[in-house]
Amino acid sequence: MITFDNVSKQYDNNQIAVKALNVEIKKGEFFVIIGPSGCGKTTLLKMINRLIPLTAGTIWINDKRISDYNIHELRWSIGYVLQQIALFPHMTIEENIAVVPELKKWSKTKIHQRVDELLALVGLEPAKYRQRKPKELSGGEQQRVGVVRALAADPEIILMDEPFSALDPISRTKLQDDLLEMQRTIQKTIVFVSHDMQEALKLGDRLCIMKDGEIVQIGTPQQLLQNPVNDFVQQFIGGKQSDQLFTIHDVLQPITVTNDFGHTIPIDAPFPTILEKLAEHDLLGVEENGKLIGMVTRASTLRYLAADSKKRGHVHGG
Repeated sequence: MITFDNVSKQYDNNQIAVKALNVEIKKGEFFVIIGPSGCGKTTLLKMINRLIPLTAGTIWINDKRISDYNIHELRWSIGYVLQQIALFPHMTIEENIAVVPELKKWSKTKIHQRVDELLALVGLEPAKYRQRKPKELSGGEQQRVGVVRALAADPEIILMDEPFSALDPISRTKLQDDLLEMQRTIQKTIVFVSHDMQEALKLGDRLCIMKDGEIVQIGTPQQLLQNPVNDFVQQFIGGKQSDQLFTIHDVLQPITVTNDFGHTIPIDAPFPTILEKLAEHDLLGVEENGKLIGMVTRASTLRYLAADSKKRGHVHGG
C-alpha cells in the first residue's frame, strides 16, 4: 500500500530529519509511528502527501511513485487530521466537511448524504450539528468533525498527526475508542503519529518506534512488549520484558480477567460482557491460579471480533 524505499530527508541547515527509511505499511492497517520529540515521526508522515519533499529515496502508494501523482489529486485522496483541528471558523460544520468533495465536484445531494452519514458515524446528530459553527462545539466534538472531514471524500489513506493530544483525558479516551470502532467499519489505511505509548499500544496494529531519524523497531504491540530489540525500546514502552500483552485469541480458555475496578469475569464469557468491562478500563489483567500473567486490551478484542466476523461472515457474540 505505502512503501518507503531508502527515504531520507535533510534540511538546508544540514539537519538530517530521517535517515534511509525502509518500511511497508499494509492496506487496511492501523500503523502508529511513535518516538521522542524530534525523532522524525511527523516528517515521515508529511512526506507521504508531499507536504515535505524527500531528499533521497522513493515513496510508493499502490505501486506508483508519489512524485508521479498530480499533487492535488494525491492530497484529495489522502485524509489528513491535525492536532490543531483547523476547522474553518466562518463555515458551518457541513461546509467544513464538504470542502474536498466540492473540489472533486460531487453533487450537492451526494455531499449532503455523505455529511449526514459521517456525522452519524461519530455520534453527532446531523440535524443538530450540520448548520452549527465550530465555535459552538466542544473540543472533542470539533476533533470528531476534523476526523470525518478527512474521511469525506472516502480516501484510502488517513494521516493523523497527534490528533488527540490537546484534548482532556476523558475526551481523548472516548475519541480513541470511537476511532477503533470506526476503523472496524471503514477499514482504511491509517498512519497515526503519537508520543503516547499507551495510546500507541491501544490503537496500533503495528507500531514503528523511531529515534534520531531512524527506525529502531517495528512490530505488533505484543511483539514489542515481549521482545524489545534494545534497552531504548524497553525503556520507551515503559514495561518489563516479562510483561505480556495478549489478544483475546491467545487466551480464549477458562481463565480469569480482572480490571482495576475489581470486576472479575471468565475470559470465555460472552464477548459483550468482556467489551462492557473493557469499556470501563482499557486493560484487563489476565489471571491464572490467582497470578497475574498478562493483559488484554479493548483494541485486541475489537480486532479479534473484526477478524472473526470477516472469517465467519458475522460478529462473534452478537
